[in-house]
Amino acid sequence: MSAAANKKLVQQVYTESANRSGTTFVDNLAEDATWIVTGQYSWSQEFKGREAIQNGLMGHVRSMLGARPRTLAFNFIAEGDYVVVEARGDNVTKAGIRYDNQYCMVWRIEDGKIKEIKEYCDSALTERVLGPFPAERKLAAAG
Repeated sequence: MSAAANKKLVQQVYTESANRSGTTFVDNLAEDATWIVTGQYSWSQEFKGREAIQNGLMGHVRSMLGARPRTLAFNFIAEGDYVVVEARGDNVTKAGIRYDNQYCMVWRIEDGKIKEIKEYCDSALTERVLGPFPAERKLAAAG
């Protein structure tokens, strides 16, 4: 796919996230995709495979929030297989605490499928609001 087509795919994912709807992400996630949470904190790890991403990482996030996660993107840069996105969350936890993290996400699209996502965010905010990533989910996500 072209850089423009890759950018369009990622833009559609964020459009659906903004509306808390849609299946573009799941429909285009490669079986062997990897989501890398960067840094050196409890959430930092590689979630390998669709199952680990959907139920390990995203499953835990969904369990903490009062609604489907919402992320609003405001800048997209595409070149080759990569799309870089600046975005911010717009979420409230089930406990009523705002969770509006800021993100820089690096997406790699291969043959029209989401192959890798590398997440950069405010790790201190993540742990302060969502708490440490649970060890039992971490083991399951390692796949």
